Amino acid sequence: MTTEDKDTRTEFDNIVNMTAKELRRWLDTDESKSVGQKPKDGGESTGHASGRRIADILEKKKPTDDDYAHMRKVIGYAHRHLEQRPSGEIENTKWRYSLMNWGHDPMKS
Repeated sequence: MTTEDKDTRTEFDNIVNMTAKELRRWLDTDESKSVGQKPKDGGESTGHASGRRIADILEKKKPTDDDYAHMRKVIGYAHRHLEQRPSGEIENTKWRYSLMNWGHDPMKS
């Protein structure tokens, strides 16, 4: 494992605060499926697909190079999205739901 991969894994583990089980349970909800950019023909949103991949990565013992690339994508998305936090209550917001699709629940400590 390279130093970059170690750093990526550390940051990924810090930003993804949902377990694979919690994430898979969340991805089965209507709220999860209601947010995100979807293809023109409908179907699964980018974030929802990412969530499934994140759950798989969390369960792996040895991630692949492609997994590390996806971890970096997750880190970037989460950091950008966290900067856009809306004012007021966030519990039932699309902002939170979108972050949860990417493995981060901002209401979890």
